[in-house]
Amino acid sequence: MRFGSFIALFAFIGLASGAISPAMAVPKLAKNPHHHKAAKVKAAPVALIAAVPPPAANDADNILNLDISTGGRVVIALRPDKAPNHVARIKQLVRAHFYDGIIFHRVIDGFMAQTGDPKGTGEGGSPLPDLKAEFNDLPHLRGSVSMARADSPDSANSQFFICFLPVMKLDGKYTVFGRVTSGMTYVDKIERGEPPASPSKIVHAWMQGDGPNAPVVPLPVVAAPPTPTPASPPPAGK
Repeated sequence: MRFGSFIALFAFIGLASGAISPAMAVPKLAKNPHHHKAAKVKAAPVALIAAVPPPAANDADNILNLDISTGGRVVIALRPDKAPNHVARIKQLVRAHFYDGIIFHRVIDGFMAQTGDPKGTGEGGSPLPDLKAEFNDLPHLRGSVSMARADSPDSANSQFFICFLPVMKLDGKYTVFGRVTSGMTYVDKIERGEPPASPSKIVHAWMQGDGPNAPVVPLPVVAAPPTPTPASPPPAGK
């Protein structure tokens, strides 16, 4: 099937389902390199599903499971072929049980659900160094999982977000490292707010290849990161 026909088909599906949002926001950080605020932009027209092949079903080492408090399991296919260092970081943090109990601190209807900050304020991160950007050709579509960052392209650390709907203006500016293959129903139920009044949380994150009862693998001891400085990237399109 030609690319244009493929997109037209998914556009028809999105329109038929009524999955159209009146407004969307773009990640915009403030206060320090791990904290995002929103600048509103027009919504993408339809809720496309990422037209990229996930890892093979038997590639258990690249399947991330998030058991979340909205009642079920979100299964994410990681893409080490597109963002190897980001995927390695996510695996390292998951195996350290870093994400267990962390809330979704910034959830914008029609846009995305953001998590990964142990402080729960949007101002925290892991003790590990920030990552260099691995921008790639994976689009920010419904179910895409992408790394949050500050003004600097090389400031992603532990926070990530899951898109409710397409946000094409983020493409090439934030590192997509995976996509949801099942469980978007539970993502859609995440409590909205900045921050939410009663935030949803990650109960347990685990790699398929390790199993849900894998022991904690402690993070290495690293030098303390420098004191964060205020950061606020420009709105999308600049």
